[in-house]
Amino acid sequence: MPRETVLIIEDDDNLQEALRYRLEQDGYAVHSARDGEEGLELAREARPDLIILDIMLPVLDGLEVCRILRQETAAPIIMLTAKGEEVDRVVGLELGADDYVVKPFSTRELLARMRAVRRRAGPGGKNRPQEDAAATVLRAADLELNLGSHTATLGDRALALKPKEFSLLALLMSGRNRVFSRDQILERIWGFDWVGDSRTVDVHVRRLREKIEAEPSEPTRIVTVRGVGYRFEA
Repeated sequence: MPRETVLIIEDDDNLQEALRYRLEQDGYAVHSARDGEEGLELAREARPDLIILDIMLPVLDGLEVCRILRQETAAPIIMLTAKGEEVDRVVGLELGADDYVVKPFSTRELLARMRAVRRRAGPGGKNRPQEDAAATVLRAADLELNLGSHTATLGDRALALKPKEFSLLALLMSGRNRVFSRDQILERIWGFDWVGDSRTVDVHVRRLREKIEAEPSEPTRIVTVRGVGYRFEA
């Protein structure tokens, strides 16, 4: 069986070599790059199963690399950030990163997060909402989700939803008019082993609103129930 491949984009030579050694010890095939431009080229060439991406990179910074990669690959991206870079972490999630690790970190923590994002990225994984198998299409006015083909349309326009966005919208629509707390959403979509925080739910809701709401700043489909969570209104 081919080994899973990991691309490390990190300009700290010591950290990069330490990660390479540990990942190879755990059976991964590892590629590495020391700047953002080289990382993009290697990602396109090697097509890794997972990408570890530092934010502070020469030539192209990690946020820009993340933005470009997310347009080109569905491979999970874990960002490495320095302590105190909360804004960068949130922006990274908004650009499509799947998780982040704050430096300094243990390789044990990183490996746990890698396994978690790989499980969540798998087709048909436990993080998909548990919809009734017979209910293959969810509709609300001109919004339609086809659970069988994993497609979404708004009116006559196809929506480009990322896997987590699709799963989140399917969960909310299948329980329309029911309030889901952030913790419930994390459990259903990201799984019990999610090691991030609840802000990732807010990020994904914001992305969905930009795609399905006429006025994202004044949503009428996915509404916030202050102090509780979110509700989809038919």
